[in-house]
Formats: sequence, structure tokens, C-alpha cells
Amino acid sequence: MIRRGFLSLAATALVALGLSGPGYAQDRFIVVQSTTSTQNSGLFDYILPIFQDKTGIEVRVVAVGTGQAIQNAANGDGDVLFVHARAAEEKFVADGDGVERFDVMYNDFVIVGPPSDPAGVAGSSDAVAALTRIAEAQAPFASRGDDSGTHIAELALWKEAAIDVAAASGDWYRETGAGMGATLTTGTGMGAYIMTDRATWISFGDKGDYQIVVEGDPRMFNQYGITLVNPEKHPNVKADLGQEFVDWVISPEGQEAIASFQIDGQQLFFPNAGN
Repeated sequence: MIRRGFLSLAATALVALGLSGPGYAQDRFIVVQSTTSTQNSGLFDYILPIFQDKTGIEVRVVAVGTGQAIQNAANGDGDVLFVHARAAEEKFVADGDGVERFDVMYNDFVIVGPPSDPAGVAGSSDAVAALTRIAEAQAPFASRGDDSGTHIAELALWKEAAIDVAAASGDWYRETGAGMGATLTTGTGMGAYIMTDRATWISFGDKGDYQIVVEGDPRMFNQYGITLVNPEKHPNVKADLGQEFVDWVISPEGQEAIASFQIDGQQLFFPNAGN
């Protein structure tokens, strides 16, 4: 009787601590490898509590540049990939590291600059022409230089403009090797032009007298995608929990949560999983 009572008490204690049953309560979390814009903008702080309240699954975000996030996920250091570089994401799936990629949401990139506008690009909707003028004026330009989704998109525009920024590195073209928020802080401090995603710019708290100088170019469209890391290649992946998060993000409920996230009355991301 004493032994049976002890075992009953032990089982009760385990349940109370969440240590019994398959998976255990403390294992109901996933790791999402993501980009800095989803974190710095405040989007995850807004939508993840909604998901956790519904499912009991905690989402732990690793917010780095997209290139690093993809590399981390390819190493099996995460359950879900949530970034914004479609070609690299599709290669991630093609290489067998991801199961299937889904569109989630979009916004756009903009170029911000100082009120002096030394390259005379304010009001432009042609990013390539604006970058050409910045290069011709040798006006300071601060780049993330970190293989992030923003950096990849920026380099594609420089390439279209036929500007060799590698040759200008350390001169008028400055690479911070940092995230978007840090690059904005550095760039505004040096009076440089900066290409940023709109969501991070809206949420950036120290704009000073900086303003958006280039926007509206279709080439600065910024699509985000989500992918479950392949459990067949990485057995440590929590496939069921990770898929539950993927399914929620692209569901009507998840899409509505993304759409309802605003700062100062401005919507930062526009869901398009159904398109």
C-alpha cells in the first residue's frame, strides 16, 4: 500500500510538473530560424502569443540574416524556416533540407536618406536609377553586407545598375555586417543612404530627420515564405509541432493575425498565403 501510494503521488507530481505523457510539456516548443525584420518589427511579439494560446506550443525564434537562417536550418538547428529570399528558399527545399515552401506575406523595400539628399534621388520610384545616381555622386551608402534577404535584394539592384560595389567597399559603400536595426543606426549616424524593408523602417525608433527617398519600384517587392525543415534529413526536427505552426501561419486565422499587426495605424505585412 505504501509503495502504491508513493507511486501515485509521484505520478501526480509528474503530471503537475508536465513531465508525464508522450512528448512532455516542456518539449512543446519549436525553434524557428528567421530573419531580423520579422523580429525587429515586432511581428513575432504580436502573433506568437496568439499561436501559443491556441496550441500550447512555444515558438523560440533565432533572428539572423536570411542567409545565416537558411544555413542554420540546413544544419538541422531548427524546426521551421521563415525568411524572405525565394530563390534561396526554393534551393533549400530542392537540396532536401526543407519539405515544402509556402508564401506567407509581403511588403516592400525602400531606400531612406538624409534631408540633404546629396544624390538628388528623393521622390524616385526607380531604384536602379537612384542607385546609379548614388554611385555617381559617391554618396555614402550603408549596406547590411550580411547575406540577408535585404542584402541579396540590394545586390541584385546594384547588379542591374551595373555598379561594382565590391570595388567601392570601404569608400562610399560601407558594409556593416549587422542586422537591419543596427545598420539603420549606423547609416543614419554617417549620413548614408540605406535600403531597408518597410516594416523595420516603420518600427525603427530613431529616424531623426531621415525620410523615405525611393519607394514604389516593383523590383523592391519583398516576399516572405515558410518551410518545415525536413525531418527525414534531420531526425531531431519536431515535425508535428513545426507543421502545426506552418499550417497556422498560412491558415485564415494566422493570416488575419498578420494583417492586424500595425504600428501607428500602418499595416506592416500583407498576407498572401492564399494567392
